[in-house]
Amino acid sequence: MQSLETISRSCPYCGEPIELLVDCTAGDQQYFEDCQVCCKPISVDLKVDGAEAVVSLRDENEA
Repeated sequence: MQSLETISRSCPYCGEPIELLVDCTAGDQQYFEDCQVCCKPISVDLKVDGAEAVVSLRDENEA
């Protein structure tokens, strides 16, 4: 796994494909990043599991 990885996902608001640049060396992370298409805030949950980065995206109002 590289320290910086580009992850492709769909925006939970508009459904458009977006790319996120994540830092896998910082361990598990949770942060907000705006969608590059609709500009709404996306909750990004990054889990680093050994050699694999698992990214899930939610809208800011999801529990």
